[in-house]
Amino acid sequence: MRKKRAVRAALWLLAIPVVATILFLLSAWVGSSIPRNSGWEEPEGGVEIMVGDNGIHTEIVMPLVSPLKDWRETFPASDLKAPYRAYTHVAVSWGEREVFLNTPTWGDLTISSAFRAAFGGDGLIHASHYVRPAPGPSNRPLRLSEEQYALLVSLIEAQIPPYEGRETYPGYGTYDVFYDAPGTYHLGNTCNQWTSDTLAAAGVKVGRWTPLPGGVMKWVEEPVAD
Repeated sequence: MRKKRAVRAALWLLAIPVVATILFLLSAWVGSSIPRNSGWEEPEGGVEIMVGDNGIHTEIVMPLVSPLKDWRETFPASDLKAPYRAYTHVAVSWGEREVFLNTPTWGDLTISSAFRAAFGGDGLIHASHYVRPAPGPSNRPLRLSEEQYALLVSLIEAQIPPYEGRETYPGYGTYDVFYDAPGTYHLGNTCNQWTSDTLAAAGVKVGRWTPLPGGVMKWVEEPVAD
């Protein structure tokens, strides 16, 4: 009898994380399918950005220089290990400090680090500089009106401390860098949620709760192959 009870208890303990994962994935699918700014349509003209996705993490890719914003003033190339390349775009994302700084590859992510981040961690901005990034399934173009892009710029600028006295942290390569940022990362406020919240605040049609990258990318059409 005691053995049967022990087996039942062990099965229940094993079932809890499985059920919790299923419920999380289901709620993420439902939440990401509920639109914000449902009446928004991509304009004919304006500024083309891209939404990038590496399978786990999303980013907002913007022209480095446009009539509305010169990002070199906010993210100077002097902060990079390779400052002299002919960068054309900057990609901005937000995430949990310890995960960002201590996992140069996703293979370095430990269960303990992911668990700690899921229940609360400080925010960090990641700025990656690119040279003519190619559109594709994981780097999808999205056009904003000039007014929407100006709003997007102001939203991102508000996340970055003033340059004077600002601390930087080395990136994963020669082309990227991290900066302090406000906000607390947790399971309900992930890096992908930051992407959709920022786009939504600029007026773009996106899902309401998007903890996973697929929930963000489902609202951005893949470019048509030539």
